[in-house]
Formats: sequence, structure tokens, C-alpha cells
Amino acid sequence: MSVLIVNKDNFDSVKSSSKPVLLDFYADWCGPCRMVSPIVDEIAEENPQYLIGKINVDREPELAQQFNVLSIPTLVVIKNEKITGQTAGVKPKQDILAMLEG
Repeated sequence: MSVLIVNKDNFDSVKSSSKPVLLDFYADWCGPCRMVSPIVDEIAEENPQYLIGKINVDREPELAQQFNVLSIPTLVVIKNEKITGQTAGVKPKQDILAMLEG
């Protein structure tokens, strides 16, 4: 499954997904974001049981504000329309998967 680009127009359908959701809040100019991005892409390819989305904070500041994103990259896990995990900074793949599985 590929990564979905999330914006305010499709956010409600993403949030209400029956699958666990991983949101990657990023910016194109952010070095650490560029380190996390291929990990998130890999998780999306290997794990079709999850919905993986990316949110560009420069294009979607309202969504970033809604999740209190103060630094990027920020990863958020949503299950049953509730935030079950949120972390900022570069994380290894196993930590991101643990957030999704937890």
C-alpha cells in the first residue's frame, strides 16, 4: 500500500479509517523529516493492514495545529478515531511499528 497525502479535504475519511493510521507530519525543508520519510514509506509498503499518511505542515497548518505539532517530524497513531501515540523526532523503524502495534 502506498502512502496517502493527507490534507484537510480527505482528513475526516483518514481519521475514521477502520485500520490503524500513522500520520507523518513533515516539511520539505526539514532534514530529520527526510530521514524518517523512507522509513515511513517502507512501513507502508510492507504493512497493508495500516493506513499511512503524510501531512506537509507548510501546506496544512490547521492539521498541524489540531495535533499540537510543535516540532517535526512528528508521528501520530490513530486507532478508532483516537490518538493512541504521538512522538517527535527521528525514530527507528521498530519503534514506529511498536507504536502502531501497541
